[in-house]
Amino acid sequence: MAATDTTSRAQRLPILFIMITMVIDAMGIGLIMPVMPELIQEVSAGALGQAAIWGGILASSFAVMQFLFAPMLGRLSDAYGRRPILLVSLIVMAADYVVMGLAGSVWILLLARIIGGITAATHSTALAYMADISDGSEKAKRFGLIGAAFGLGFVLGPGLGGLLAEFGTRAPFYMAAALAFANAIFGWVVLPETVTEKTRRAFRLRGGNPLSAFVSLSQMPMIRPLTMVYFLYQLATMVYPAVWAYFATERFGWSPGMIGVSLMLYGIGAAVVQGVLVGPVIARLGQRGAVMFGLTIEVVIFGVLGFISSGTITLILTPLMALGNVGLPALQGIIAQKTPDDSQGEMQGVLSSISSIAMIMGPLVLTQIFAWATRDDGPIYLPGAPFLLSGILMTVAVLLFVNQAPKRSAAV
Repeated sequence: MAATDTTSRAQRLPILFIMITMVIDAMGIGLIMPVMPELIQEVSAGALGQAAIWGGILASSFAVMQFLFAPMLGRLSDAYGRRPILLVSLIVMAADYVVMGLAGSVWILLLARIIGGITAATHSTALAYMADISDGSEKAKRFGLIGAAFGLGFVLGPGLGGLLAEFGTRAPFYMAAALAFANAIFGWVVLPETVTEKTRRAFRLRGGNPLSAFVSLSQMPMIRPLTMVYFLYQLATMVYPAVWAYFATERFGWSPGMIGVSLMLYGIGAAVVQGVLVGPVIARLGQRGAVMFGLTIEVVIFGVLGFISSGTITLILTPLMALGNVGLPALQGIIAQKTPDDSQGEMQGVLSSISSIAMIMGPLVLTQIFAWATRDDGPIYLPGAPFLLSGILMTVAVLLFVNQAPKRSAAV
């Protein structure tokens, strides 16, 4: 027992480092989100609609780099160790935020987001580190800690970013840089290497192909329609990170601080839904019913946001918008149950790749819709148009799910 206790104490600081890294990854996105409309307008001297288009390009380039480099960084960590990949990524991330804080043109911001996407593609490395130091019975619990840390960062980031925005559009970037650099120093002190000569694997470039996960879908015809529902859900909900700051600025005249508060309220609502309500809703409605409940709520919320004109009512409704989050875990549960036991990891790779593709496509499409619907010389003025498009996508997801999911799954 004494040996077990010693091992547990030895793991506490490395586990804390991994969790802080995940918090910073999520906070880095949320910290800068409230100030992006003003910053892009500042460096490009364009209108808000044009700034939204650039915001979509920046977000998509970030997601493309994550999609392309996550498998490669995972392979590199297998070959050269988790410690150097995590520490170097944090140091480069800190420098990248400083560059964004000093940027005088949108092209520098684009370059910084490309580099930032690469440095943020370390989620798989963090999971691998947790797996290295965990016994079989501990893995799920510790993976849950990583998810909770990422959720905490998403809640804290927008609020802190909105607060820091009161000191200027550059302040959140310097704070993000300071957090990343401080955590790199902490990791340098407390993080031991877990890859040994026995477990080390030679690096092969072809093993980092991000598209290889999709090959397995051809062997799972019963799951393909459900993965399409998953993709449509992910694509539709990208409207929040892609458009929300621009929508709230244009429609309600909110300051960066108010945008940060609204995003924080949504994050709190999402945390409560996923941490408290998912289990009871599935117990009450079954997994299929929970999916339908979540998708239907999303359709309604998107319809309301398409036409709402009151900032006060929107702020009150913001935590309730997260109710739709109850459907995604239930959908993932159905997909997992239909996946063979020896293909679970492969399927998670497929779902991760689908999420990345939605993160690439969503900002580009939705910000273009926003720019078109807010042009001074446009045929209509409808800042909520991106939400209406998301509502249409979610309606298609509902119809596809109803058509493909057998009714007997209600008992699942």
